[in-house]
Amino acid sequence: MFYFNVRNSKNPERTAAGLLRLKVDMEEAGIPPRHPDTTLIATWNIREFDSKAYGERSLECLYYIAEICSKFDIIAVQEVRERLDALEQVRAIMGRGWKYIVSDVSEGKPGNRERMAFLYDSNKVRFTGLAGEIVIPPIQIKENGKTVRYDPARQLYRTPFIVGFKSGWTTLQLCTVHILYGEDEADNEERAREIASVAQFLSKRAQEGQIEDANLVLLGDFNIYKPTDITMKAITDAGFVIPEELQDVPATNTGKKKRHYDQIAVMPQMWRMETTGRAGVFDFYNTVYRALEEDEVSYAEEMGEAYNVTSKGKVRTKSGKTSYYRTYWRTHQMSDHLPMWMEIRSDFSVEYLEEFMVPDEL
Repeated sequence: MFYFNVRNSKNPERTAAGLLRLKVDMEEAGIPPRHPDTTLIATWNIREFDSKAYGERSLECLYYIAEICSKFDIIAVQEVRERLDALEQVRAIMGRGWKYIVSDVSEGKPGNRERMAFLYDSNKVRFTGLAGEIVIPPIQIKENGKTVRYDPARQLYRTPFIVGFKSGWTTLQLCTVHILYGEDEADNEERAREIASVAQFLSKRAQEGQIEDANLVLLGDFNIYKPTDITMKAITDAGFVIPEELQDVPATNTGKKKRHYDQIAVMPQMWRMETTGRAGVFDFYNTVYRALEEDEVSYAEEMGEAYNVTSKGKVRTKSGKTSYYRTYWRTHQMSDHLPMWMEIRSDFSVEYLEEFMVPDEL
């Protein structure tokens, strides 16, 4: 991490204090130190990264985002927008060796001009050269047992992005998604269709041996309300498994109902890869941009006139100001999603060497 430009943030003392708290709180939250024998994989929907909907993202918040991301080895990022300035700033803060790979922009209103991205530490993780957007294959139409035509499959509005990485002894294919939200309902059929189409497509590839020795991980923002919804079932029915430590963990915290939007799922046939049992979600709002009056007051100037007056010219009440700070402004500085992570074991040197040993004869 390069901390030199902390001095150029609007309030260097506040920024430094927030960074120091993040270091302590991430450790206390159970995020283990990065280690050569393990790999930390995370997924994080960074809200409208980077739009100007609620003003400029500050240098302070970019430092906080970079500090959080630097705790992991690979981070799948959703809602990256057309311009990559903010992502590039975060990468630069994280330091030499950190790189990113991004998809093209998803066009159309449902696509929201978003990209998918992976941030990774090239000193620890190697990009294998595989990177591509998932295209669901045509549907085979048969009559009397014979194929008569292929109908185009319906694609996902925001194209899934699959990238290959090698970390230690472990080869990974990570596919990140941002599933359509659609109607505000738990068991939204269109949402379930999107999840099922990409999960089944990847599962079929794995079963046919097309994934080879790579370990398949599906992660991102699925917009799942709760684990019992059909949207979650669409993942597990395809053969993916949610690590037990993540199954009941919500990854949103914006003052609204907590949801299970974000997920990490793995294929059971893992080759030189094991989950360690350490996984979770980090709630950074306990640490920075806190739901405290002192923090709200501290950011009042940066929130500008919108903190005091609505877009329709109505003067905000005290509770209205607090709602604006907690639900809107700070979530466009940081996010309305929390980073979800898991740790995998990626050193299998002992097992490899043991293959050469001859068992003692009885």
